[in-house]
Amino acid sequence: MAEDWDTLILLDACRYDMFAERVSFDGELESRISLGSTSEEFLERNFADGEFHDTVYVNANVYFPKLDLDRNGTFHAVIDLLDDWDEDLEIAHPETVTDAAIEAHERYPNKRIIVHYMQPHLPFIGERGLELRERVGQRNAWVPFRNGDHPISVQELWDGYNENLDVAFEYVAELLDDIDGKVVLSSDHGNMVDERQGPIPTKRMFGHPWGVYSTELVRVPWFVVPFDERRAITTEPPVTNRGQSDELVEERLRSLGYRE
Repeated sequence: MAEDWDTLILLDACRYDMFAERVSFDGELESRISLGSTSEEFLERNFADGEFHDTVYVNANVYFPKLDLDRNGTFHAVIDLLDDWDEDLEIAHPETVTDAAIEAHERYPNKRIIVHYMQPHLPFIGERGLELRERVGQRNAWVPFRNGDHPISVQELWDGYNENLDVAFEYVAELLDDIDGKVVLSSDHGNMVDERQGPIPTKRMFGHPWGVYSTELVRVPWFVVPFDERRAITTEPPVTNRGQSDELVEERLRSLGYRE
């Protein structure tokens, strides 16, 4: 939050190297080291002990309400999208997040805005990815690989993961066309995809376990989009946010494969 930006776009579970390879926007790419290797860890360490009443958070991540960040006065306002879930894809669609982000910029022109997309995080939502999901047989494609099974190849796993980022980029492009100010694209954490944790090599790892600070997990993009003018940011008391029920949060966690 000490960094300089007007809008911060978070692409959940986006590795630095995949971002660098696939980004097509004009801008300057740097990297940062995240404070967490999971969304929960990232959110807690960045926001749980602070007050950011100059900031509005547009959220699609289920751990955000689980940590009560949607109703404890941390931000000026929270626009939570767990109610706007795509039941077929079992995730918040990036189109939904983009529409909400555009509305937030119109409604709060004098606030910093964080836009938290769930892609490229699993589940796969692209055309190729949906085919791969069917072959894997579950929404969390990391699980069988962790158990030593390979229902698809590692390259196909990358295909679905990269396609998720490409889908997210399509909607981020729409958002960038509609907003002003200094915009930065980043991520909360990455993923391990068949790498070994060092310095003492472990078994090959998949996904983003808590407390593992390998490069693949904590080196994230920091991409500054060119801008002409800044937004004038002011601090105001927080508005009342309704918050999400524990039942809905648990249901969404199951959708993402964090619960059985």
